[in-house]
Amino acid sequence: MELEAILFYFFAGITAFSVLFIAVTRNILYAAFALILTFIGVAGLFIFMGAEFIAITQILVYVGGILVLLVFGIMLTHRLKGQKLKTDRYQTLFGFLISAGIFGLFIQSIHSGAFSNLPWVDQEYSQEVELKSFGLSLMTDYVLAFEVIGILLLVALIGAVRIAGNARKEGTDAA
Repeated sequence: MELEAILFYFFAGITAFSVLFIAVTRNILYAAFALILTFIGVAGLFIFMGAEFIAITQILVYVGGILVLLVFGIMLTHRLKGQKLKTDRYQTLFGFLISAGIFGLFIQSIHSGAFSNLPWVDQEYSQEVELKSFGLSLMTDYVLAFEVIGILLLVALIGAVRIAGNARKEGTDAA
């Protein structure tokens, strides 16, 4: 077996097992950590499809930003409530059935789609030039927007930690 095939099955396995773990686990924090593995596995699959830019963007945006904020939110909520965050068991079967139905629809649409008839498949264009101009526009025209969003997320995170700290102090003083 080639190394590429082994790596493909490795990333596909990581993705599949972490998705199954998310569907079965009752602990929300463990589900968030498994979601990190899911995003990394999907990024690895994107690399095999030749979409390296999407893979890196997914790791930076989803794992580096959104999921870290989600984990912070779960951990801060856990401290505020004083009890473990768990889901009910009756939701597992219902969620599995809905997920299986959506997966079936995706598979059906992929098999019935005529991707070779799409208008942009036959067009020849230079991806290198498009990616270079895209990167230059991100780092020149839109750099201020990225900096402002980063500062806003940092302020929101500091505010959440501050609010959680005050609520914890008030809870210990009253006890």
